Amino acid sequence: MALLEINALSVRFGGVVAVTDVSLTVNAGEIHGVIGPNGAGKTSLINAVTGMVTPHSGSIRFSDKEIVGIAPHLISSLGLGRTFQHVELFGDRSVFDNVLTGFYRHQSYGLLAAALRFGRAGQSERKTREQASELLDAFGLTDCADTRAGLLPFGIQKRVDIARALAAEPKLLLLDEPVSGMSEAEAEAAVTTMRKLAREHGITLLVVEHNMRVLMNLAERVTVLNQGRLLATGTPAEMQVDTAVVEAYLGDAA
Repeated sequence: MALLEINALSVRFGGVVAVTDVSLTVNAGEIHGVIGPNGAGKTSLINAVTGMVTPHSGSIRFSDKEIVGIAPHLISSLGLGRTFQHVELFGDRSVFDNVLTGFYRHQSYGLLAAALRFGRAGQSERKTREQASELLDAFGLTDCADTRAGLLPFGIQKRVDIARALAAEPKLLLLDEPVSGMSEAEAEAAVTTMRKLAREHGITLLVVEHNMRVLMNLAERVTVLNQGRLLATGTPAEMQVDTAVVEAYLGDAA
């Protein structure tokens, strides 16, 4: 069943056309990749999906609801989360606190109960802290749990960002170049963890990357963009032997 349906989407910035007539469908429960060279329109596409930019034309339906023109915070409340290419952490707060903020949308108790930490609020907070610790462990972040996030190398900050996004347990999580800045070993470990947690918690992933190797190991279906246009869609195996896709990455001589 389709969770996200993008139809004939175009995004313009003045006279610059970033995305032209792109259509794609993300099914519930799948890991769908969007890949393309730098400048292909990948980030512009997810900025349109999350309401960060308003499309020039086209339709975006999430959970069978048209979301073009809806404010980003309202789109988020529907169960659509994202990470950013350049991480947006609370740099002066600890890694643990950053991950803890991801659980905020699951809290249902009042301000007084939260302040006094009694009853349901106390139980919920204890459970949340346990879950945050489990996420830190899953992403290899336990040793830096008390470190201020802004002091960490970029690759580790990316892991914190992914862990926080998964903590919110959205229906659909859009990941914008989630392994940039990571070493090969860190990227492989992060990919394995993302896949495992998404399956366990029923989270659909739309992963935007320019690193073909990473995405081919993570995604079940891949959409390829080039110069803002849809180039191809298919399985990772199909994309690796698609002549047009290979040429977009390696040039005509390939």
